[in-house]
Amino acid sequence: MNVFRRGMASVASLKQAGKVVCIGRNYADHITELNSARPKQPFFFLKPTSSLLLPGAGPVIRPKGVDLHYEVELALILGKQVKDLAADDEKGAFDAIEHYALSIDMTARNIQNEAKKKGLPWSIAKGFDTFLPISNLIEKSAIPNPHSIDIYLTVNGQVHQSDSTELMLFQIPRMLSDISKVFTLEKGDIILTGTPKGVGPVVPGDIMRAGIKVNGKELEESKIEVAVEESTSSYEYAET
Repeated sequence: MNVFRRGMASVASLKQAGKVVCIGRNYADHITELNSARPKQPFFFLKPTSSLLLPGAGPVIRPKGVDLHYEVELALILGKQVKDLAADDEKGAFDAIEHYALSIDMTARNIQNEAKKKGLPWSIAKGFDTFLPISNLIEKSAIPNPHSIDIYLTVNGQVHQSDSTELMLFQIPRMLSDISKVFTLEKGDIILTGTPKGVGPVVPGDIMRAGIKVNGKELEESKIEVAVEESTSSYEYAET
């Protein structure tokens, strides 16, 4: 019981993260499926910490008028400050990671598409409350090589995303290097490392499940199970 309580306290601490930094377009097949341009360097954006949805904290809420999509991603939880990290400093990069987690970067795809077309920020598309379901924390020892794990997501029992992190275009040291040259990364910050192909829509009533497999064995602490419900708030999407 004490171990369980400590685990819950740890995952609850994610709500105090200073920032969530998301790497975009980090899997080639995902770039192709969204007709996006392949980046020459890591491309990243911010997601508000208020979008975090901890395990068992309730459903993902779909705002009215939103085409809601899932994007499963490996998350890094930092344990120390990182600033101006050299791209070849692998030890510095991995020493900075305190835990891993699995996450689902929920996206209002129609809002994002409008933003891309008009050159607007992605904050609304990525930032609604509940738009970042996250798993329990995963000890680093459970993932000896984060560049060689399988991440998956199902909707109503049907597999939609399932790929190896070997397919990342930019690996973790390069990600942390490029981000830390722009933002000082602090203890507790969360980094989402990009999503593989297979993203798509969910609607109220759907159940998403996601997880990580290491050498074919699923990590229990990585599992996410979350339902989708319709919002009852006054917000309704309208073109900007």
